[in-house]
Formats: sequence, structure tokens, C-alpha cells
Amino acid sequence: MSLSHVHESWQSPLSSRYASKEMSGLFSNATRFGTWRQLWLNLAIAEKELGLDIPDEAIEQMKANLTLDDKQMKLAAEEEKRRRHDVMAHVHVFGLVAPKAAGFIHLGATSCYVTDNADLIFLRQGLDLLLPKLALVVHRLAAFAEKYKDLPTLGFTHMQPAQLTTVGKRATLWIQELLWDLRNIKRARDDLGFRGVKGTTGTQASFLQLFDGDHEKVEALDERVTALFGFPYAMPVTGQTYSRKVDIDVLSTLSSFSASALKMATDIRLLCHLKEIEEPFEKDQIGSSAMAYKRNPMRSERVCGLARWLGNTVSSARETAGGQWMERTLDDSANRRLSIPEAYLTADVILTLLQNITEGLVVYPAIIARHISAELPFMATENVIMAMVRAGGDRQECHERIRVLSHQAARVVKEEGGENDLIERIRSDNYFEPIADRLDQLLDPKSFVGRAPQQVESFLEKWVKPAIAPYTESINKAQKAELSV
Repeated sequence: MSLSHVHESWQSPLSSRYASKEMSGLFSNATRFGTWRQLWLNLAIAEKELGLDIPDEAIEQMKANLTLDDKQMKLAAEEEKRRRHDVMAHVHVFGLVAPKAAGFIHLGATSCYVTDNADLIFLRQGLDLLLPKLALVVHRLAAFAEKYKDLPTLGFTHMQPAQLTTVGKRATLWIQELLWDLRNIKRARDDLGFRGVKGTTGTQASFLQLFDGDHEKVEALDERVTALFGFPYAMPVTGQTYSRKVDIDVLSTLSSFSASALKMATDIRLLCHLKEIEEPFEKDQIGSSAMAYKRNPMRSERVCGLARWLGNTVSSARETAGGQWMERTLDDSANRRLSIPEAYLTADVILTLLQNITEGLVVYPAIIARHISAELPFMATENVIMAMVRAGGDRQECHERIRVLSHQAARVVKEEGGENDLIERIRSDNYFEPIADRLDQLLDPKSFVGRAPQQVESFLEKWVKPAIAPYTESINKAQKAELSV
């Protein structure tokens, strides 16, 4: 493709700008048509094993021509234009380069033998690409949570200051949702079955004819082809296609993951607004074309935009599955060519962004402490009252004095724009002299975070480590690759 052509026609930013080479390659024509050839080869191998007279040379020629070169791609495109049938165009071109096999390619099969089984292979391989990337994000967030498990920070409910938590504890809320996604995606991956060899309407009639009415051989053929592709089982019944509810199952897990990513990235954007946390910022990165000082959370913003898109892809799968007529209808084809690859590529991009974000999140403890100091005096009033009671004071009188002083301090903050001076007011009131030497201790932020640090430790040890242990090798490999760049 010429450079001018690239600039003169629309290209999906998912493949041209964002997605990984591996995920883009999985849904490429080269992979798709090469997989079709592997399907035809394995069908022929299984048919030969079960007694059909297919020459060894035919099998060898098929094995030697599983990859299409540019010439074959061009021939197939021309043949498809002439025949208006993509599968038969590729049957023809495969036969040209494997002439001894020409009479045996696609024997007994329907188009959905290659198209549907290939899609199931791609669904599974795509999840295999996503799982270790998700595990790496969890691994990095776990290190972040461990590092900041003791650092107090304001909690927020209704986006209003609330009881303190820790920076690390907040991160565990993101991790827990991602662990559920890891579980769901792995479950969807392991649940995938193979369409296998089922014939034009799922009855296996053509294969029954091939094997002279031998039902056991037809069943064995289905099982053997399924085993050759490493699937745990062949779907027991299908129409012409596998049920499109399978697509719902898979895309539902990716849609669910999108919600986790959207929530986490939104939290980070809010924390960036508070200047408590910042995304990694490249040396020469520009935050704004007009405002040179800005450091916008661009990666998290991109995650949010892509997550909204990913979350909606399951709607197409649901409507497509529900709209299938009888044993099959072709209105699923054009929709699935868009929704499935784009869902996978979008999930891949989001994970790449999250890997980048979690690799270098910057925390600003001084700003966090400043925000705490502005709110903690109000939160500490109950501790002050209890201390006074233990020192012999009257609770009701103490409560009233605290109420009056709190309102005075709040007026300074809200109406005058001043600092919260409640503690200074308490120190200046002789009534509170019995606990004056304990006020700093009563205001130690670490005394307000409850069991947050212990919760982080327990969660990481009991839940996170076991969940990501199967991906240790891929995590280590990814980290070494990044260090070498």
C-alpha cells in the first residue's frame, strides 16, 4: 500500500495507531486465511486416519503451503470478486499450490467449518493474549498498593471528604475488580468449545455419506479434528453455525473488564485533578498546545473513552444472537467482522495503556497531607470529646464547645477562604487544657485509617499472589523486555 493511499483512506485507529502487533496480527487476513488452510489440512488428516483414500502427497502438499504469499492473496481476492464467495475462492487457490490435494480440500465440509472454527480459534487465542497483560497490570498495582499501604489519604464518598483510608488500600479496590476480570476471562477462555465438523445444517449428513453411514466414524471425525486444535470438546449440537450466544459469553467478559478500567481511570483522573497523583509523564511530552504548564492525564482519559466503546460491543453480540433465524442467517457476518475484532483490539489497547499508567504512577505525599490537614480537625472532634471525658470532663458540655468552635472554623474556611484553624481554637480554649499535650497524638492521621494497612497485606497475600501466580513467567518476560528498550 502506497503512503499516499494510507493518507487518503480511513483506517481504524485501533489497528493503525493503538493495538499491539500481536493482536492486530491475530485478526489479519494472513492469519485468517492461513488458519482456514490449517483447518482443511486437519480435516484431511482426520478423514485419512478414519479410512478415506487421501494420498500422502496431498497431505504433504497441504502442509507445505499453509502460509499465503502476496501472489496467492491477490489471486484469492480476484477469485472472490468473480465467484462472490470468499471460502470457495480460497479453496481454489489452495488447490493451485497443492494440486495433489485439490480434490480433497474442504471434503464434506461447509463454509462454516472454516469460518466458524477459525473464529473460535481467534476468540481463544485473543483471550490468551489478554490474560497475561491483565495479570501484569494487577502485578504492578499490587506493588503500588504494597508501597503505599501505610500512607493516609482522604477517603471520598459522594466525592466529599470522608473518613481516611490509605493510598494503597484505594488501589486494592481497583485490583479486586481486575481480579474478577482475570477470573471471568480465564473462565470464558476455558469454556470455549469447538464447532467441529457438523455439515450444512448441523446434521453431519455429508460426513455420514462420506463414511457410508458409519455413525461412529463421523463422531470420531468430529472428536479428532477438535483434538487436533487443542479444544477440550466439540459442541454437541449446532446449526450451520455455532450458537452466537458464545460471542455474548466472551464479549460480556470484555465488557465487564471495561467497567473496571473505566472506574480505575476515572479515579486516577480525579486524583490528578487534586494533584495527589500523576500519570507517568514523558520528558518531551506536551500536555496542552496552549498551556505549556499542563500535565493532563491523557492516558487515563484515553482509557475512559475506549472503555465506553468496549462496554457497548456486547450489545451487538446480544442482538446478533437473538436475531438468528432457524439454523442460520447471514446477517451476523458483517456485524461480527466488526464487533469481535474491535472488541479484542480495544481491550488490548486499554491493557497496554493501563500497563503504562501503573508502571510509573507518581504520588505526592505533601499534597495529600495538606488535604488531610484541611479536613482532619473536623473528623477528629469525636476523639477530642472522648479524651476529655476520660480526663474528667462532661460530654455534653464538651460537645457544645466543640460545636461552637467547629462552626467558627468552618466560617473562616468557607467565607474567608482561610485555613482550618479548629485545632488552634481548641488549644486556645482553657477548657481543653487537660488534653492539650495529647492533641497532636489525637490528630495523627495514621490513627484514623483503621485496618487499611493490614487489609492490604492480607489481600495481596491471600488473593492477589495466587491469582497471578500462573502468569509469573509472562510477567517477568514483559518486565525484562521493557528494561531492554
